[in-house]
Amino acid sequence: MKLKRIAKWSTLAILLALVVWLFIAYWMSTNECDRNTATPTVPMKAIVHCEYGGPEVLTLVDVEKPTPADNQVLIRVRAASVNPLDLTIRGPWLLRPLFGMRKPKDTRLGVDYAGTVETVGKDVTQFKPGDEVFGAKNGALAEYVCALADRFVVFKPANMTFEQAASIPVAAITALQGLRDKGKIQAGQKVLINGASGGVGTFAVQIAKSFGTEVTGVCSTRNLDMVRSIGADHVIDYTKEDFTKTDQRYDLIFDLVGNHSFSERRRILNPNGICVMAGVGGAGWHDGMAIRLGGELNAYVRSRFVSQKFITYIAALNRADLNILGDLMQSGKMTPVIDKTFKLSETPDALRYLETGHARGKVVITVD
Repeated sequence: MKLKRIAKWSTLAILLALVVWLFIAYWMSTNECDRNTATPTVPMKAIVHCEYGGPEVLTLVDVEKPTPADNQVLIRVRAASVNPLDLTIRGPWLLRPLFGMRKPKDTRLGVDYAGTVETVGKDVTQFKPGDEVFGAKNGALAEYVCALADRFVVFKPANMTFEQAASIPVAAITALQGLRDKGKIQAGQKVLINGASGGVGTFAVQIAKSFGTEVTGVCSTRNLDMVRSIGADHVIDYTKEDFTKTDQRYDLIFDLVGNHSFSERRRILNPNGICVMAGVGGAGWHDGMAIRLGGELNAYVRSRFVSQKFITYIAALNRADLNILGDLMQSGKMTPVIDKTFKLSETPDALRYLETGHARGKVVITVD
């Protein structure tokens, strides 16, 4: 009995400590908006969000223009793109321990960019002023970014516009790593892509085709022709047909929606097939996301006991894969699908559009 009482009070003490920690973390959370009140010495325009909320919390303000370190390049951003990740500006409570309890720790927005090298650090030899590049860097929705020369920045293919190149990094790497590394894609396989018309999906269709597979894309009626035009061998209109109730079987499902059960997807997988779960539909935190996340977790666990595998993952940005994607663009095997283009000052409108979940391909920001 004594041990039970000790265990009970220990548990209560841990819970109380957790509550106190969350309370303190909430009220002490701050960001650079609270600290930086001086006028920038060398200003540039950037998108900033000092508080959590919808796109209305985004503002275009003057911030200090970055200065490259010895191993960095300063890039004048010509275009950037937005991703569902940017919609964490709403501050879902499950993610606040990572992003800041009361206020966002990082007030800058954007990751994908393309632009022109303006200056280089003294240790940089692979780039020079005037080079056209693309890559990934936090705070990309701005006039300039500083990037480590040996990390997530590579040369832009000459046959691609800045807008096209800026749409690549996050979405295309997610597609590439999901299909190649997690799905073990092989020539001759039958591949189904659920959510084929979105930012990741349009890249996934083209990357899957570059591996020599037979691709079926699932999308809505208005996107059927577009998905065919980027290489899909077959298209299924989800408003008229449930792809899990056909007689077709697939070696690989790349699922960006997560709107079917474990059993339904197992039914159309070959005995040793793989389902890569790469999303839960739409953009940002939406109604039904928690249920779909629970369903994907259930599928992952249950697949440990059957021959078919259900796999989830987090994409990792790296220079090698950016170069592979650049080569695919250069060769014409992959062409970004851009739905709409907005000016930097119109970033709130771009995120509102992305949040509808109906964007065809990528939403791009131009930076004058």
